[in-house]
Amino acid sequence: MADDLEGISVFLAVAEARNFRVAGERLGVTRSAVSQALQRLEDRIGVALVQRTTRSVRLTEAGATFYEAVCPSVMQVRDALQAVRETQTRPSGILRITVSTIAESFLSGTILAGFLETYPEIKLDITITDDEFDIVEAGFDAGVRLGEVIEQDMIAVPVSSQQKQCAIASYSYLARRGRPEHPRDLPTHVCIGWRPRPDTAPYRWEFTENGRDFDVSVDPAVTTNDMGMMIRMACAGAGITFGMVDTFRSYIDRGELVPLLETFCPPFPGFYLYYPKRQRQPLKLRALVDYVRKSSKL
Repeated sequence: MADDLEGISVFLAVAEARNFRVAGERLGVTRSAVSQALQRLEDRIGVALVQRTTRSVRLTEAGATFYEAVCPSVMQVRDALQAVRETQTRPSGILRITVSTIAESFLSGTILAGFLETYPEIKLDITITDDEFDIVEAGFDAGVRLGEVIEQDMIAVPVSSQQKQCAIASYSYLARRGRPEHPRDLPTHVCIGWRPRPDTAPYRWEFTENGRDFDVSVDPAVTTNDMGMMIRMACAGAGITFGMVDTFRSYIDRGELVPLLETFCPPFPGFYLYYPKRQRQPLKLRALVDYVRKSSKL
């Protein structure tokens, strides 16, 4: 029985990572150890499970069938083992979270600082990114995003109040170029836009009028993937930019930037902590979810 089960965890890691080195890192072993364990498994069952090339690893037809068959069972075994461990331990371990760059209320650190003080045995590994991807496949326990972009098969817990967007500029820019009265005026202004990567188009600016949503395609004089750069350019009088009011709040309060077109920017659901539906969640994740829920009621 032990011989039959040997190598299955290695196979699952390779199937999910599609890379021997990455699979080894996740398992805490060398690339060579992964390759050898997988080879022994293939030898025992008498069929190739993966197709190896110098640059990639892909599942064979038999490998794909095997993965679909064993993955749910292995997950159940892992959950059972974790459940047994958790009956006698406090929440601990590394909690990996991916967070949107504009989730200001979460990134302010207040929630996370209180959480770490309550659960000192937990360590946080936080990746700040606006890329959209499968958090389970990427190895994250949870993520924080706007509710509208979270997949329907995820559980979502609010971590902020409603949010608003707005256009914004400095007094010096408005003194030179005037104030836009309607979003359709924006194409005549100098704009500072955002895009996540060089191979994507700048985001269109979204507005609402009389209950109807619409967007405006501006032609940015400056395009960047860094919100800090957008704000600095706007403060310097380079043009109008667009983003979350929470991101601009301190600059507005200090009088460095002026919100524009606010009547065309109604509030919308804010940020959520989201994670996959599972029969049993890891204790460290349940601790964070419970803490977030409790904090939102304070």
